[in-house]
Amino acid sequence: MTGNDMNQRVVVVGGGQAGFEVCSKLRSLGMTGPITLIGDESQPPYQRPPLSKAYLLGKMELERLFFRPLQFYQDEKINLRLECACTGIDRNAKSIALSDGSTLGYDTLVLATGASPIRLPDAIGGDLEHVHYVRTLEDADGMADDFQAGRRALIIGGGYIGLEAAAVASGLGMNVTLVEAADRILQRVAAPETSEYFRELHSRHGVDIREGVMLDRLKGEGGVLTGVLLSDGTELGVDVAVVGIGIRPNQALADAAGVDIDNGIKVDTQCRTSDPDIYAIGDCASFSHGNGRIRLESVGNAIDQAQAAAAVIAGGDRPFCAKPWFWSDQYDVKLQIVGLSTGYDRIVTRKTTEDSISFWYFGGDQLLAVDAMNDPRAYMVAKRLIDNGKSADASAVADPDTDLKTLLN
Repeated sequence: MTGNDMNQRVVVVGGGQAGFEVCSKLRSLGMTGPITLIGDESQPPYQRPPLSKAYLLGKMELERLFFRPLQFYQDEKINLRLECACTGIDRNAKSIALSDGSTLGYDTLVLATGASPIRLPDAIGGDLEHVHYVRTLEDADGMADDFQAGRRALIIGGGYIGLEAAAVASGLGMNVTLVEAADRILQRVAAPETSEYFRELHSRHGVDIREGVMLDRLKGEGGVLTGVLLSDGTELGVDVAVVGIGIRPNQALADAAGVDIDNGIKVDTQCRTSDPDIYAIGDCASFSHGNGRIRLESVGNAIDQAQAAAAVIAGGDRPFCAKPWFWSDQYDVKLQIVGLSTGYDRIVTRKTTEDSISFWYFGGDQLLAVDAMNDPRAYMVAKRLIDNGKSADASAVADPDTDLKTLLN
């Protein structure tokens, strides 16, 4: 299917942000053919970021998580099939097999299969009761029962998922210990300055952060978590553990069908896989960037790729252009990130108030990325600069008296 038939059959596998977005965008672009969205959960597509924050804290009701109510799918003639998983792809017959035993034909197939948390091996306690992974609504509901004041929480992993879980646990009055195997938290994704900022933030809220320490094993009695042994010999009593050590792309379906894999499902500049009738978008899809291939695990990328793929399916030919942006909420701090910091050689710090600070990543004279804490103006100006391929004068950035808007001139 070349992408110019507005009456074609489109099947989307994956009921997350990317899957929802591509269906919605296709209808807004005038697609008239059947659109089917396959989701393996019982709930309609919902927001995932609030699961480990507002929803877990009881500040967001279930219905507010949904992108749209069920009536939306009826109105837009999107066939929403819940509690149904795709079990195989027959590229020759152009059909997929479903977990209920049925098959479904397609003209265009979109894989929005997302990613899954890396789990601890059962041999070191990964299967103990009260050990949690954060990805789905069911995961969050399970955590909510365990997140109670006074309990001892262990957070394994010092990335953004782990830090957000630590902030929620601390906010609920739990005794929190976070362990990170690397030399510092956020080492894979942020500069030392950002790591230091969040280390101090969590320490002020009573979180015990232990860096350069690995998990030896979780301990349990009768299949129930009771404690942890760390690589330095430390033993701690633990009531609940949250594992945030990364995710892996859900690529098995594509791989089994003979679709090219390279750090996820390999796509071209228009989100097509090696099969021109199959697209991949969101956390599962890898695309060319610089001298390699990357996957962007973010809401922003899921939306951008979904909209780009929909435009191509509807007959366009505009290439996808990654414009990375992310965010994280921890305590009363709103972190906003724009760009990719890979290749930076210096950090310029801008502090305008006691609560507002931003770190600007430069590679030579080129602005690559910005981490902005409680500084939406710095984020917005940086986003416009980076999206347009422009840079900024480092000395002007560092001067708190500089009106950032002048950097856009």
